[in-house]
Formats: sequence, C-alpha cells, structure tokens
Amino acid sequence: MPAINGGEDVKIATRESRLALWQAEHVQALLAQRGARVELLGMTTQGDQILDRALSKVGGKGLFVKELELALEQGRADLAVHSLKDVPMELPDGFALVCVLEREDPHDAWVSPHCAGLADLPPQAVVGTSSLRRVVLLRAALQALGRDDVRIEPLRGNLDTRLRKLDEGQYHAIVLAAAGLKRLGLAQRIRHVFSPDEMLPAAGQGALGIEIRQQRRDVQDLLAPLAHMPTWLAVAAERTVSRSMGGSCSMPLAAFATWAGDGAQLQLRAAWGDVDGQLPLVQVSVTGPVASLAEAEALGQRAAALLCAQGAQPATPAPLA
Repeated sequence: MPAINGGEDVKIATRESRLALWQAEHVQALLAQRGARVELLGMTTQGDQILDRALSKVGGKGLFVKELELALEQGRADLAVHSLKDVPMELPDGFALVCVLEREDPHDAWVSPHCAGLADLPPQAVVGTSSLRRVVLLRAALQALGRDDVRIEPLRGNLDTRLRKLDEGQYHAIVLAAAGLKRLGLAQRIRHVFSPDEMLPAAGQGALGIEIRQQRRDVQDLLAPLAHMPTWLAVAAERTVSRSMGGSCSMPLAAFATWAGDGAQLQLRAAWGDVDGQLPLVQVSVTGPVASLAEAEALGQRAAALLCAQGAQPATPAPLA
C-alpha cells in the first residue's frame, strides 16, 4: 500500500453503534481537514452481539475490538477509532495505540426520569450499570446513605438501548459516561454529573484512542497532528494503574488523572473495590511531575503499588487471544 499523504485514501474501521460512528466520523472530519480522503468500514463486534451476559463473564472489553483489529491485520482498514476505556490494557503483538485525542467530559452521569440523585430513589429501587467499577462505588455511596434496599442490576447494550430500557421502566436510574451522552446531543438526559469524589471515573473514560498496525508509520505520521499530549499523558498514567493491577472489566478499578498547579504536575487518583463486598474500598492519590509517557507510566505504577499496600488485590491478566 502506498504511503498515506494528504489526498491518499484512508479507511477507518468502526463499530456500527451510533456513538461509535460519531467517534469515527469525528476523526474522519479531522483527517479530511488535512486533505485526506476518508471512508468508514462499519463492523459488528462480538461485544455488540452478546447482550445477555456481563462482559466480565464473556471475555471482557476486547470483544469490542477484535474484529476491528482483524480488519487492520488484513489490510481492509488503516486505523480503528476506539473509546479508550474499551481498549484492553495490553494490545496484541503487531498493534499499537498511536494517537489519543483531546478528552471530552470524563465523568459519570446519573440518568433518571424521576430521581435527581441517589438520595431520591424510592424503596426497593433498581439502578442499572454495566460496570463493576460503578457497582462497587455505587454500593459504597448507597451504604453511606443507609440504602441497603436498592438493587444494582446489570445493564448491557449500546447507549440508545440502555436509555430505552430506562424509559421502559426496567430501571429507576442508570449510570452512563457523560461523554457519550454529550457527543450524541443527549446532555439533557443527564440529571447529575458525579464529581470524582462521588464516583471516580474509569481509566481513559471520555478519551478517544486510535489503533493501527505497528509497522504503518505512514498512518502514524498522518495521525500525529491530532494527538493531544495532556490527555495522552493523563490516560497513560490511568491505564498503567489498571495494567499493573492486571485490570480488565472483571476488576472494579477506577483511575483518574488531572493536571495540577502550573500543568507540569499530574495528580492521579485510583480506587479498588471488592465485587463481593467483603473488603473495604481502597482509595489512593499520588502526584508527580510528568512530561513524558515514561513518567506517566511510572506515576501509574506508584499508584498501583499504593493500592496493593493498602489491601487491593491484583488480578492475573488474561492471556491475549
């Protein structure tokens, strides 16, 4: 394939959900502004097809990217756009995350037609979420309110499907990423945006990452101007916490980094919970100067070590397929 320069054809592999298509079209528009001709290759992944079981039970978030990676490997696409929190912490050999775009709102959103927040839930209410991280953080918040009657139930499907299930009355409230709602023009559905103190976000939440075959330096060069280094460094620190803990969607782990002071210091907060509720929630915070990916990863390793020192239990990473 010839080197990609302005004017060359570029093909983006993407899931076909409305949010995934928005994300791919966003990158398409940014590349088109630089003179590239860009097409989308829409695909349905295993993660989109398996909706009756929790991701942690059927193979994790990698189910959302495997088909896209196959398209890259076969040369049917040049790059894949992912919601970064759906990208496994370890990529298969031959693949690389080469660009992270500027982050949208990284926080979690409370969505409910009747309840302004946790304190307003009726007796025996049902709250839906697809995330074990949100389960343990919601459970801790509900326990602080003395609300042991509230049930937290699994919620699968794309964003529109989850909202439909809420509107049909299957749940009193659901928790979603604020970024997805805002990107699709659904910010009016948000009743409350959780602060990090209320619910610490997932590693990479709100950020878009672009994956390519490692040897495609032509594509990497094309994407370089789109990278937003403050976001990239922050999410690199967050993802290192998860990687160091053996993290996957089967681990209730939060990690969120923000720039402090003059923008040279990165504050990284992380939390680990026990999905069975037998161990207390562990929360840590570390701050340090970060000007490179190596320094971001070192900060993430410090946070993971502190989590373990305070009782968090790392998992054994699943082998790559």
